[in-house]
Amino acid sequence: MKKFELKVFISNRDSVCDDCHEQLGSKAWIFLAGERGALCLDCADLDHLEFLPSGDAALTRRATKHSKISAVVLQFSRARNRYERQGVLVEEEALAQAEQECLADAELRERRRVREELRRSEVDQAYVAQFAARVRELFSDAPAGREKTIAEHACAKYSGRVGRSAAAKRLDDEAVRMAVVAHVRHAETEYDKLLGLGFDRFDARDRVAGAVDEVLEKWRAKS
Repeated sequence: MKKFELKVFISNRDSVCDDCHEQLGSKAWIFLAGERGALCLDCADLDHLEFLPSGDAALTRRATKHSKISAVVLQFSRARNRYERQGVLVEEEALAQAEQECLADAELRERRRVREELRRSEVDQAYVAQFAARVRELFSDAPAGREKTIAEHACAKYSGRVGRSAAAKRLDDEAVRMAVVAHVRHAETEYDKLLGLGFDRFDARDRVAGAVDEVLEKWRAKS
């Protein structure tokens, strides 16, 4: 089945998410969800994707091909009176695979280094360590290293993700569980594939709910 092309728009005016009602300001990245309105990337379940700017056609083509879900990023140009492509959002693993295929280009290796430095700069390492430890306590049978992956994603600064909430900062069990659920949904089920095929995110969540519960039960610490 052909992958559905999603579109993300960079707003030229102050915006508000119609789901979480967060004030996004100008230059916000939004996803138009039909009757559900304009959503921030977090509420649209696209916040886990990596941005690949336009400029390298081969890298873009490979990353898009390898990614189960991708979105074209567009911004309106007043000067040209049209929407112009700024790049694409793709899965991190797909981007890494595409870069690996293009590693002969030294510039791509430098881009990976810069991207990794930026990612590390966006997390509070002490908080991430605490969050990861709590994930491991609650889900002791999760594969090794998953607690750090979950914590780094959930706790990224300025993201609006679950790890930045007051409850999460108290290491509240439910907030930590929500972060694990989000990770499992993206990493262990066909959720991203369903979104890429054009499914509404709530319908897609319903379809993978059983699979998510099975993984959580397998990972959960046994008392």
